[in-house]
Order: sequence, then C-alpha cells, then structure tokens
Amino acid sequence: MNPLVQFVRFVGFLLLAIVLIAGPLALVKIAEFKKMMEFGQAAAAAMPPTTVTATEARQESWNNSLSATGSLLAVQGVTVGAEVPGKVVKINFEAGAAVKAGDLLVQLDTTTEQAQLRAAEASAALAKANLERARELRENNTNSLAELDAADARAKEADAQVEAIKAVIAKKTIRAPFDGRLGLRLVNLGQILREGDPISTLQTLDPIYVNFSLPQQRVSQIAPGAVVHVTSDAAPGESFEGKITAISPEVDMATRNIRVQATIANRNEMLRPGMFANVEVMLPTKTEALAIPVTAVLYAPYGDSVFVIDEKKDEESGKVQQVLRQQFVRLGGARGDFVNVIDGLKPGEQVVTAGVFKLRGGIPVVVDNTLAPPAELAPKPKDA
Repeated sequence: MNPLVQFVRFVGFLLLAIVLIAGPLALVKIAEFKKMMEFGQAAAAAMPPTTVTATEARQESWNNSLSATGSLLAVQGVTVGAEVPGKVVKINFEAGAAVKAGDLLVQLDTTTEQAQLRAAEASAALAKANLERARELRENNTNSLAELDAADARAKEADAQVEAIKAVIAKKTIRAPFDGRLGLRLVNLGQILREGDPISTLQTLDPIYVNFSLPQQRVSQIAPGAVVHVTSDAAPGESFEGKITAISPEVDMATRNIRVQATIANRNEMLRPGMFANVEVMLPTKTEALAIPVTAVLYAPYGDSVFVIDEKKDEESGKVQQVLRQQFVRLGGARGDFVNVIDGLKPGEQVVTAGVFKLRGGIPVVVDNTLAPPAELAPKPKDA
C-alpha cells in the first residue's frame, strides 16, 4: 500500500479518537459552566441592597449676586499732629482708646501765652474804658470825632490781640477732631514738638467704607442703595451688611473697571482700614434652579449623569424595592454645595448624593441619611 495513503488513514483515525474522547469532556465542561453562571446570577440576586445617601431635587429661587475683592477704608481718618511748636506737658489718652470729638489728647506748654493773655486782656480793658470815656466826651462835644474813632480802633485792636493769643493757646491744647479710635502714641512727656509732628492716628471704624471694582458691563446692574455683604478672614464666620453709597462716574482706562464704594456697619469694630475683604453685591433678579448637591453628579467625558432611585416591584417575590437608574443630565451654574440641573431631571426625584463612582444602574439600594453631610448654599468650612 502506498505510504501516503497509510499516513492519511492514520491521521484520520487519530482525529476520530480525539473527537470521541474530547467530545464528552467538552459537554461536561459546558454543563459545569452553565451551572456556575446560574449560581452566580442567583448569588447576585440574593446579595443585600447597597446603602446610599439620597436627597430630592428641589426647585429653588437663587439670589443673583456679583463678587469682588475690596479694600476697607475709614470713613474719617487722620494723623493728629501739632499745629504749633511746643513742649508736651500732659498726655491725656491711652493708645488704642476710643475718644469723642473734643476730648483732650495732648497739652503743650502755654505758660508764656497765658502771661501774654493777661497783659493783652489788661490792655483790652483799658482800651475799652478809654472808648467809653471818649463816647461820653463826644456826647458833650468836648472831643472830636477823630478822637472817638481812634479810641474805638484801639479797643478793637486790643480785643483782636486777646483773640490771637487765645487761638495760640487753643492750638497748643490738642483735641480729637471727631469720634473714633486712636492708634499708637507717638509722643512722650517733655518732648519738644515741631509744627506738624504726629501725635497719634485717629480712625472712625463704625461705619466703614469698602472700595471695590466691577467690570464695566456690570454697571447697569448696580445702583446706589444696593445691598452688599462683606466677609473677611479677619472675622471668620461673620458677614457684614451695607449698601452702595457711591459709584465712580469714570471707568479705568487700563482695566475697564469701575470703582464702587459701599458703607458697612461695623459695630464690633472687627473690620479695620487697610484690610482686604470679599464683597458680594446682591442683585434684584433671581434664578430659578432645580438644585441637587454637587456630590450627586458623576462627571465623565461622554456626559454627566446622576443615579435616580426608582421603586420597582419584584415579579417573583412581589416586594417593592428601590433600584438605581443612571440618568444623564445637563448642568447649569453652581451655588455653594449645589448645582443647577437644566435638563434630564424632574423636581421631587431622589438622587444619590455620595459615592456615585462606585454605583451602577439596576442595583437595589436602601437610603440611610444618618451620616450624610449637610449641603448649603453658603457653606462656611472650618479650618482643618
């Protein structure tokens, strides 16, 4: 027999033997895999539901506002100084003290002026007496009108000299020009002050100005009287309310911004001139929003989605259970811990608020909000 034919027959018998042996084994393995899949599905169906936190999508009206960074400025602020030279003989204030307008701060030496004042007052009294006698003599026509005029002039000159000396004494008696709070003391007893030497700073702290800038396209949205809220890291957790009191009539040519000034109540004097502050200008318009927590959104390149909790009846057991449905949404602006859903969600629908990256659609869940952190429109996180 031809060797090639023998080889072909051998290969054929070998393949037949392999098929006869491996076929039953393959059928057994397929049956085993089928049973394993059925067991896995049954196990998955028997798994307990996942615990999630959830909240309802709420229809809300959000106040519109403009944000800016501003600087605080005293309504009245001045460096109190000496108007005339003199020696400090009395200091009548403490650094950082609150004073009223007219309170004595520093007294300079006025002994020379007091002596000059007494002499001037004596001269004024004599000139006044001479004027009275000149008037009596004029009534009797025993002196001329020129003599009466000269006596009157000397009396007025003497009075003026008295007033000039009193003015110098008043300038050496340095008083607070307005109500406010003093700064550090810059003088000492016995110090010789020159004209213009500083004594202390004086600032009015309540109310206080905040100056800030807004883009030129926002000018039409603001007006004097608009409410502003001011916060500062110098007063954590505090919000100060005030109103816009002035809007600059010109726009900065370099930045195209317009300067705005608001007056803020500062009763506890927590705000100080020179501080930076965050300013929020409240606008009269409002935005209607379907609000959900930002943590409820699963962000992805192909689209943002949320997990909606639906009630579904189990056909086998007849029980109603809560299951997840992944819903794609279109988002609008955010405000605090919330985001506005423009499309894809209805008011009242429950959405999962935490751990959405671990979830998938169709799984059963139970809601437990015991440890859910609160979501706020104006969150104030504490320092870690």
